[in-house]
Amino acid sequence: MSIHIGDKAPDFSLYSSEKQLVHLSDFKGRNVVLLFFPLAFTSTCTKELCSTRDEMEVYNALDTEVLGISIDTPQSLARYKQDHQFNFTLLSDFNKDTIKAYDAIYEQFGHNMKGVGKRAAFVIDGEGIVRYAEVLEDAGKIPDFDAIQNALRNFQTA
Repeated sequence: MSIHIGDKAPDFSLYSSEKQLVHLSDFKGRNVVLLFFPLAFTSTCTKELCSTRDEMEVYNALDTEVLGISIDTPQSLARYKQDHQFNFTLLSDFNKDTIKAYDAIYEQFGHNMKGVGKRAAFVIDGEGIVRYAEVLEDAGKIPDFDAIQNALRNFQTA
């Protein structure tokens, strides 16, 4: 089932790179950007997340929590976060429940890997409503960060 603008965002419980259990509902009252990415330590994922790291002041000014989600283990994500000094939370969807709930899953990925997360972005408001949704079929592309930031600005002024 696809997630559309105006839908209630599916809640989740995932472990962070710091091995803390995180729920989407923990952020009630705050905006959230979910960035699903296929795999840590790959070139396009690193480009995407470094871009996000470098734009964190924009998200902070918009009272927005950024959560990066992949199927990597919390331990791998901890190393990835440390290596690239990411200043936002990385979450492990190792069991693939969340990528399925958000319809952001490749049934088949490169090298015959099954169940890898698609590159996707969702903006969720403080009431848990999806305000922006982008699921990319091409893992070589990155989300439209201008559109994400504009979505955050637009619904805050509405």
